Amino acid sequence: MALLEVRNIRKNFGSTEVLKNISFSMEKGEALSFIGSSGSGKTTLLRCLNFLETPDDGQIIVNGETLFDGKSRKRDSHQKIREKRRHFGLVFQSFNLFPQYTALENVTLASRLNMPSGMNLKMVNERGMDLLNQMGLSDKAGNYPRQLSGGQQQRVAIARAMMSQPDILCFDEPTSALDPELTGEVLKVIRGLAEAHTTMIIVTHEMQFAHDVADHVIFMDKGVIAEEGTPEQVFEHPQNERTKQFLTGYEQH
Repeated sequence: MALLEVRNIRKNFGSTEVLKNISFSMEKGEALSFIGSSGSGKTTLLRCLNFLETPDDGQIIVNGETLFDGKSRKRDSHQKIREKRRHFGLVFQSFNLFPQYTALENVTLASRLNMPSGMNLKMVNERGMDLLNQMGLSDKAGNYPRQLSGGQQQRVAIARAMMSQPDILCFDEPTSALDPELTGEVLKVIRGLAEAHTTMIIVTHEMQFAHDVADHVIFMDKGVIAEEGTPEQVFEHPQNERTKQFLTGYEQH
């Protein structure tokens, strides 16, 4: 059984159709990359999966549990939405760290506010430190975001997204706010997560990275899935004309 099933998701903003019957599935341990032009619907799709936007129709199913069904008119409580969000860890483009908290406090904040069953503050802080260590940032635990580089801030944001042990880690253009020299350190972390078979959805404009790291690639265009397949199929043997146009100039290094 697929870990995630997305069925016929639609989302409109006013009269603009942003997502048009988006359907895909993914297995546990898979890295799935979304590519496409700005405005193709990739970020809106991630926001729907993380319940930051509500789709107009369709279904979102994780581990056989239906988290969203457009046919249901029942409104979820804030608590219920928070529970659903725990299935997905989202890493934003622009870090979104709280400036008044240290790196460790940013990582552990959600767990401290809603203490997981069977854990105490000491255990939460230990897990936070383990994750910062995994990101190569154990020496920066007491630093505030203003004292960190952009790459370090994004690595703190990745640790924060992993803190709740989500089923799926979601990355929304994780390097778009970084200078080229800082991009590599963040991509290295994500590459390591992929090698450890972390289940991930990665929206990225880094074509070489998507080619090398993803198990499956989906090309979105104007709110639809125009093409999907293995990296080799999509990047080296695209069938759709829009995919070919989009990848023009992309060269294998």
